[in-house]
Amino acid sequence: MLTLEHTSFLLQSNKQTLQLLWLPSATSAVQSGTSAEFGLGLHLSQMQERERYVLKAKAAIAAGTLPKAAINPLAAWIEAQTVGSSTAATSVAHGQEAYKQLGDASAATQSLRDFYAESAVHLLSKPPSRWLLGGDRLAYDIGSSGVHHVIASKANPYTEKKNPTGADVRKKDIGLYAMTYGGVYVASVALQSSFAGVVRALTEADAYNGPSVVIAYAPRVPIIPSSAAAGSGVLVKGGAGLAATAALAALKETKQAVDEGYWPLYRWTPKSISSGEAQFHLDSEKMRGELESFLERDRHISMIAAAEPTLAIPASVEAELRENVESKIKDSYQALIANLNTTPVLILYGSDGGAATNAAKRLAAEAKQRGLKPKLSHVVFVVSTAGQGEFPGNARETWKALQQLKKGGEVDFSKMRFGVFAMGDSHYWPLPEDAHFYCKSGKDLDAKLEALGAPRLVSVGLGNDRDADGWQTGYRVFTADLWASLGVDSVEVSGAAESSNFLRAHGALCELDTRITKFHGIYQQDDRDIREARLRAGLEAAYSFMVRVRVPGGVSTAQQWIAIDDIADKLANGTIKLTTRQAFQFHGIVKSKLKKSIQEINHALMDTIAACGDVNRNVMCNPNPTSSNVHRQVLEFSKKFSDHLTPSTNAYHEIWLDKKMVVTSEDIEPIYGKTYLPRKFKVAVAVPPHNDVDVFAHDLGYIAVTEGDNLIGFNVTVGGGMGMTHGMKTTYPRLGDHLGFCTVVTVQRDFGDRTNRKHARLKYTIDDRGIDWFRGEVENRLGYKLEPARPYTFTSNGDRYGWSEGVKGLWAYTLFIQNGRVKDESTRLMKTGLRAIADDFVRRNVQGIEFRLTPNQHLMISGVPASEKWKLDAFLKKYELENGNLSGLRQNSMACVALPTCALAMAESERYLPDLVGKIEDVLAANGLREEAITIRMTGCPNGCARPQMAEIAFIGKAPGTYNMYLGGGFAGERLNKIYRENVTEPEIIQLLTPLIQDYSRSKIDGEHFGDFVIRKGYIKATTAGKFFHDV
Repeated sequence: MLTLEHTSFLLQSNKQTLQLLWLPSATSAVQSGTSAEFGLGLHLSQMQERERYVLKAKAAIAAGTLPKAAINPLAAWIEAQTVGSSTAATSVAHGQEAYKQLGDASAATQSLRDFYAESAVHLLSKPPSRWLLGGDRLAYDIGSSGVHHVIASKANPYTEKKNPTGADVRKKDIGLYAMTYGGVYVASVALQSSFAGVVRALTEADAYNGPSVVIAYAPRVPIIPSSAAAGSGVLVKGGAGLAATAALAALKETKQAVDEGYWPLYRWTPKSISSGEAQFHLDSEKMRGELESFLERDRHISMIAAAEPTLAIPASVEAELRENVESKIKDSYQALIANLNTTPVLILYGSDGGAATNAAKRLAAEAKQRGLKPKLSHVVFVVSTAGQGEFPGNARETWKALQQLKKGGEVDFSKMRFGVFAMGDSHYWPLPEDAHFYCKSGKDLDAKLEALGAPRLVSVGLGNDRDADGWQTGYRVFTADLWASLGVDSVEVSGAAESSNFLRAHGALCELDTRITKFHGIYQQDDRDIREARLRAGLEAAYSFMVRVRVPGGVSTAQQWIAIDDIADKLANGTIKLTTRQAFQFHGIVKSKLKKSIQEINHALMDTIAACGDVNRNVMCNPNPTSSNVHRQVLEFSKKFSDHLTPSTNAYHEIWLDKKMVVTSEDIEPIYGKTYLPRKFKVAVAVPPHNDVDVFAHDLGYIAVTEGDNLIGFNVTVGGGMGMTHGMKTTYPRLGDHLGFCTVVTVQRDFGDRTNRKHARLKYTIDDRGIDWFRGEVENRLGYKLEPARPYTFTSNGDRYGWSEGVKGLWAYTLFIQNGRVKDESTRLMKTGLRAIADDFVRRNVQGIEFRLTPNQHLMISGVPASEKWKLDAFLKKYELENGNLSGLRQNSMACVALPTCALAMAESERYLPDLVGKIEDVLAANGLREEAITIRMTGCPNGCARPQMAEIAFIGKAPGTYNMYLGGGFAGERLNKIYRENVTEPEIIQLLTPLIQDYSRSKIDGEHFGDFVIRKGYIKATTAGKFFHDV
C-alpha cells in the first residue's frame, strides 16, 4: 500500500506490470467498498486466478498433454511467477515462447484449444506489481480503512467503515504499526526532499516478496483568488509580494518538515534480518548525525563506566607536579601583567537586522588585536535605528532603564567613559521634516549618557547605509578617533588576508576565518528556509558550506564528472551546480565533511584554491576547443593564464591535503604580494563571433584575433564588472574598455582602493584615473607601446544547443540545464542519466570524451567520435535529457543560486525564474514570438553573479517577491541595460512586459533584437557607460 498523492513516478515506470488496484478521488470518504481493503480483495482475486492457471499448467505438463516444444518455456514461466524473483525479468520471454508453441499445436484437441485461449491472459504479461494509493485519511483508523488487512494479508475480514470524527481524529503511525506487526517492507519518503530516495524506496518495495507500505510527505498548498484570501493565511496566486509559486511553497514546507525532524526518512526491510544486513536505514541526514553523536557519547560514557581504572606513576611525581605548578604560576603572572598594562573597554550593541551585530563583532576583534580587555570603565555602544528613530528590540529595556536614571542618583556614571556608534539610513525617511529620525536612537543614547555625567571617549559616530561603503565609511572615522582616545592607535594590526599568514586560517570558523576560507574556495552558509524556525526552537542556524571547484576553461573529463557526482552524493546535498563562471559548486557540505570534500576533489585532479577571494578567479573561455584550431589554442592559453595567477602559498596543501608546513622564507606571492588584491579579479577569453563568456563583464578580457585558422594575438579589454549596491549610485556595473595585449594584475594590486571594498574593483580604478593613465602604467611595465585593437564582430552571448561538428570528425552535444542545477526530478533523471553516460564512456575506454561547462550554466559533452553519436543519443532518449522544444527566451535564461543558501540574497532567483519564464512565454506565444531569442536573467541581489546587468530583460532582487526590472541590454553582451521599474512583483512584471512584447511583435525591424527595440522606441535610454547606469 502506498499513501502517496504524487503518483507520476508509478504511472511512468514499468507500465507493463503496474496495476493501481485502488486510487480514490480526493473527495472520497472511507466507506464500504472504497477502502484499501477493497483493493486488497481485487489483489487476492487476481492472485487466486493466476494460481489456478499455474496449477492447471502444472497438471497439463504432468499429464503429457502439451506439445514437447511448449513444456520447457512453460515450466520456466511458472518458476518466474514470484514477484521480485531473480527470474521475473525473463517471465514475458518464456511466456511468449510457450504461448507460440501452444498456438501452433492448439488445433489438435479441444482441451488444447481451451488451454491456449486461457493462456493469453497470463503468459503475455509479467508478474504484476500491484499498488494501492490513498491519502492521509487512511492514517486516522488503521483498522476501518483496511490498512491492517493489507498488512496482515488475510482474506477479507470485513469491518464496519466510518468517517474519522470526534475522538477518532488523531492520525496513527502506519509505519510504526507495520514494522511492529512484522513481515512488511516499510519506507517513509518525501518526494520534494529527495527524489532519489523515493525511487530507491519504490524499487525496494516492488522487489520485496510480501506486502509493502510506503508513506510519503506530500503537502498541499492551496492557491485561491486574491479576493478570497484576506486573512486566510494561504498562498494567494498573483498576490502582491508573492515570494514563490505553490510548488516552491510545497518544496519549502517539505524541506522544513524533513530538516526539523517532523517527517523522518527511513526504510525497513524485514528480509535483511536473515542475511545479516542492516534492517533499518535512517535516510534523514540531520537526524542520523544527531543519533550518531548521541550514540557516540553514550558509547564513550559506557566505556568509561566499564573500564577498570589504572594508575600510572611517573618516575618522579614531585618533579612533574612542581613543573606544572611553576608553569601555571608563570602563565597567571603574565596574564596579570597584561591586564595591568591594558586599557579596558566593553562593547555593547543593539541590533535588529544584524548590521550592528556585525559592526560590534568587528570592533571587538580589532580591540582584541590591540590588546584591549572588556571592563565596565570604558564602554562603547553600537546601536542601529528601528522604525521612526526607535531602539532595536534587544536594547529597548536598557534604554527604558536609562531614561529613569538621573545624574547624581544611585548609579555613578562619572567613572565610566563612553562612546556611541549610531547606525541608520539617511534616506529611509526622505521628507525633510523626518530627517531627525536618522540615527536617532544612537544620538539619544549619546545625549542621555552625557546628561548622566559620563565622560566621553569620542564623539558620536554615524554609520550611514547611503555612504559609498555603507556604515563602514563612518565606522573607519569613528574607530580612528576611538583608538587614539584609548592610546592604542599606534598598535599595528593586520587585515584578514595579511594576518592569515598567506591564507592559513585560524582554528574555528569565526568571522576572520570565514573571510580566509573564501580564498580556498569555501563559503560558510546556512539554510535560510528554516532559519527562523530554528531560532524559535532555540537552535543555531543550520550551517553548511558551499565549495566551488576551479575548472579553467570549464574542461573536465568523464572520470572527473564521475568523481564530482560521487562527492555530491556522499558529502554534499546530492546536486551539482554549474556556475556562470564554468566552475562546479557543491552545497550543503557540513563542517565534519569539509576536509574530506577538498581531498576528494584533489584526488580527481582538481582544486578549489582561488575559486573565491581577492585573487584571480576561474579563467573562462569558449567551451568547445574541438570546433577549430583557434579554440584549442585559446583553451591552452586560458589554462596557462590560470596557472600563472594561482596563489603560490603552500597553505592550501598544508590545511586540506595534510602536507607538512615548512617554515622558510620562500612562501611569497610574486604577483599578489602579502596583501593580495583589493578585491576579486576576473578573466575571460572570447573567440568571435560568439561572446558566450560575456568578455566585457570582466576585469580583464581577451578577444581572439585570427588569421585563417591560426591565433595571432588578442584584443585586450580592462575594467569590466557587474557588482553594485542598491541605493548607492557610486557603485555601478561597467563594461570593459579596449586596451591591448598585456599583464595588468600588478597595476590593480598597487593602485586598487583598499579602504573601500565597494570601490575596490578595477573598474573604479580606471574610472577614477582614466583609461589613458591605465594604459600608460601598463606600457611602463611592459617597456613598449600597445598596438590599437583590431576589428572583430560579436553576434550573440548564448549557447548553441544540440549537436555541432568540430575538427577531426569529432562532435559535441550541448545540453540545456535549467539554471545549471544538475539533479534528478520526477520528469527528468538528469543526474542519473549524466552519470550513466560518463560510466559508459569510461567502462568502454572511449578516449577524448570531455564534459565541458558553458558560461551560461549548461553542459557540453565534447570529443565524441561520429561512431559514438548513436550511443549518446540513446542515453539522452532513455533518461529524457534531450533538449526538446525550448523557447528562445528559456534558451537564453540564467539565474544565480540565491535563496535558501546565499547569505546576500534578498529574493528568490534559481528556484523562481523558471516559473516566471513560463508566464512570459505565454505572452510571447500569444504574439507569435515564442522562438524569438531574448536574453533574460535574474539574481537575488545586485552583486551580479548571473550578469543580469547585460541582459535584454533582467530582474534583481530587492525583497522577497520584489525585484527591480531592467531593460535594454545588448543581445551580444556589448551594452548594459537600465532600470525600467523599481520594486515590481510578478503581476506587475507581466502587466509591464505585455504591451512591450505586443509592440515588439508589431513594430520590430527584421533582425532587430528586443534590447535594441526598446531603446529605438524610447521605452528606455541606452546606457553608454557604466557611470551613467543609474541615469534615467
